[in-house]
Amino acid sequence: MSEQEIKVPDLGGADEVEVIEILVSKGDSVEEEDPILTVESDKASVELPSPGAGKITKITVKVGDKVKEGDVVGMMEASGDAGGSDDDKGAGEEASSGKDEKAEDTSEDKAEDKAEEKKPAPKKSGGSRKETVKVPALDGFDNVPVIEINVSEGDEIEADDPLVTVESDKATMEIPSPYAGKIGKILVSEGDKISEGLDLVEMTVVEGGGEGAEESGEEDASSESAKSSGDDKPESKAESKGKSEEPKPEPSSATYEPPTPGAKVHAGPAVRKLAREFGADLARIKGSGPKNRILKDDVQAYVKSQLQQTQQGSTVAGGGGAGIPGVKLPDFSQFGEIERESMSRMMFATANNMQRSWLNVPHVTQFEDADITDMEDFRKSQKAAGEKKGVKMTPLPFLLKACATALAELPQFNVSLDMDRKEVVRKQYIHIGIAVDTPNGLMVPVIRDVDKKGLWELAAESAELAQKARDKQLKPAEMQGACFTITSLGGIGGTAFTPIVNTPEVAILGVSKAAMKPVWDGKGFQPRLMLPLSLSYDHRAVNGADAARFTSLLGQLLGDIRSLLL
Repeated sequence: MSEQEIKVPDLGGADEVEVIEILVSKGDSVEEEDPILTVESDKASVELPSPGAGKITKITVKVGDKVKEGDVVGMMEASGDAGGSDDDKGAGEEASSGKDEKAEDTSEDKAEDKAEEKKPAPKKSGGSRKETVKVPALDGFDNVPVIEINVSEGDEIEADDPLVTVESDKATMEIPSPYAGKIGKILVSEGDKISEGLDLVEMTVVEGGGEGAEESGEEDASSESAKSSGDDKPESKAESKGKSEEPKPEPSSATYEPPTPGAKVHAGPAVRKLAREFGADLARIKGSGPKNRILKDDVQAYVKSQLQQTQQGSTVAGGGGAGIPGVKLPDFSQFGEIERESMSRMMFATANNMQRSWLNVPHVTQFEDADITDMEDFRKSQKAAGEKKGVKMTPLPFLLKACATALAELPQFNVSLDMDRKEVVRKQYIHIGIAVDTPNGLMVPVIRDVDKKGLWELAAESAELAQKARDKQLKPAEMQGACFTITSLGGIGGTAFTPIVNTPEVAILGVSKAAMKPVWDGKGFQPRLMLPLSLSYDHRAVNGADAARFTSLLGQLLGDIRSLLL
């Protein structure tokens, strides 16, 4: 590789111009024409492009400096050179030598990349390599705080050993090491908020086969090549791009691009100015121009989509929603002594979700009493069997089975509404969430394929998930995918309540405390154990008659448990 100067090109007649933004840093890899910095004259803002592909080694100006044509603003190592070729000698002249030379250089780079691709990777011979471990996918969670560092510099660890522990809104999670080896530098601290793709730790990986064998083979090959040429610098990102780049999946939105830590944003000064005026984060906008360059239309479309989401009810706790003004609090200290404390992440998240559901879902609640006298007699008779199995049989497995049967017979309850696309999503699976009261707040683990499991299996799984919820050990996947939710206050008391639908589900069953009541059997009143049921539903998806059918069916199923055992 050769080092070349980055010079200010022809400024179209302007004399001295001011540097208003530095767009790269030392160590960044850039492509030809990528913006290096932005300057501003008295008439316009202009981005100064990179004269070629390579790695930035030095930036010699700062924001506020005045520069003119020919001034050196930085240095870079050019990539794609054949080591000391004549092209290196005239690096400063190449920027203005015309399109023919650029095209020739590009074709040579591509030929070299293809030749590199065809080279077979040599077999591994053991040893070690340096790796930077990044934060893996967090199953939908973002900006989660680090609550514990589980390793120290110099520690020897195995693959899957925990590196750090993070805490989401509803659970704590350990992030495991993908490799075995020795911990180098730890790149995060307790209290830092991290997201997928962020650098976590540096480590020396012990190469002895297993995961990453193919990758390490390629790295060994590049290392040997570097040693033989007398240059022990690693292969640059620009050189390896043609060999390792894979197509990325399209984002879920035409205007939104999930932000990638450290990624550069390609946008002109006018677009950047427009984004600043709107308060839009360019890192979150998907560019539609050449090389994913962000255009004015992209900024406007992104802002429009964000406004639409807000107007459709994407609210936060404490603020108004759907045109409803927020509640202004008085100064409570004027009435007496007070104490303030921060809301926990879980409490704040629950408040947000509850308010969002209440504002977006037209709630109706249907009430029913189910006769569970025979069910309770049967359940209590299973006490000895449960002690042998190490499982306690509670009323919950019966409720789960009854709800699964009702969801199968009345599939309009097993849907979600996609109002943007004007579609009904009909689910071909039956996963049911169970609300668990914990010291840290309400949590809802999900039991999958309830219709395919027996009572004892459901009893064991529900007990295990409830305990994990209380211990804050639930994984994100264990709290996702529910079609329907059961929330029970039966162990506390009450005769009825109106639970809030856990949108995008369309119904939730509330269970209150069972009580003995006189029930007329046609000849006289008989003492029967009655269980109050409260079914809240989304009236956009479910009509009142179907809700009455659902609760009536639940009453029949719980009143005759033989139907649940079939």
